[in-house]
Amino acid sequence: MAITAAMVKDLREKSGAGMMDAKKALTETDGDMEAAIDWLRTKGLATAAKKSGRTAAEGLVAVKVEGGTGVAVEVNAETDFVAKNKEFQDFVEGTAGAAMGVDSVEDLANADLGGKKVSDVLTDKIATIGENMTLRRMAKVTGDEVVAYVHNAAAEGMGKIGVLVALKGSNADFGKQVAMHIAAANPQALNPEALDPALVERERTVLTEQARESGKPEQVIEKMIEGRMRKFYAENTLLGQAFVINPDLTVEAAAKDAGVEILSYVRMEVGEGIEKKEEDFAAEVAKAARG
Repeated sequence: MAITAAMVKDLREKSGAGMMDAKKALTETDGDMEAAIDWLRTKGLATAAKKSGRTAAEGLVAVKVEGGTGVAVEVNAETDFVAKNKEFQDFVEGTAGAAMGVDSVEDLANADLGGKKVSDVLTDKIATIGENMTLRRMAKVTGDEVVAYVHNAAAEGMGKIGVLVALKGSNADFGKQVAMHIAAANPQALNPEALDPALVERERTVLTEQARESGKPEQVIEKMIEGRMRKFYAENTLLGQAFVINPDLTVEAAAKDAGVEILSYVRMEVGEGIEKKEEDFAAEVAKAARG
């Protein structure tokens, strides 16, 4: 019988298999859905759906720079063991390359990687490596020069923390220093204007309450609040932070001395913001062994 796109889609949703594998399974079983699922199971290709509920908070961040454009991509897996797996590393590297041509993680999932969509290759990797994996996010920056840095690299261009710094002007050595600063200091935004307004308002409210408890006159309290807010901005914005290489200068002042302007940055850390179920090491090993 004729294998329709709707049948392939249905089988993919039920099995978690890739598009070509689903189509082949239906062809081999003359369109019998249940038989096709069994066919995929015998080939080890119907495991992705079973794993999709597991928390994937480990993995790798990859950074890639081409000319004045840089991308950072995070791909998650369940355990840290997978981050050391060459097959997984190759997939993450390829995904970062594919990200150069798109502007969102949704478009990246549909981008070409070796003749297949990235999302389909990911499904294949879930089946062969044996863990749930997710293509979580990507970010892109542009400038006259983009500098990349990976902290604790697991392989070339990928590790637990990836940083990109976009500069107006060119100074690769300084850019690398700023990228290392970002990895260590973890600023919340480039400058005060880029901070989350809700975060700023929450901080101002807390500082206001603290100042009023001092019992001082209102005009004094206002000055206290503004002084503490300036400190908050200095501690939480990249341009306002004391430069780790020379703490006597802010990062903004150091950039001026270096003859460049910092346009934007990305700091991406594996698993940040994901609620991870804590497991002891023995349980993690046993889980990895079970597949």
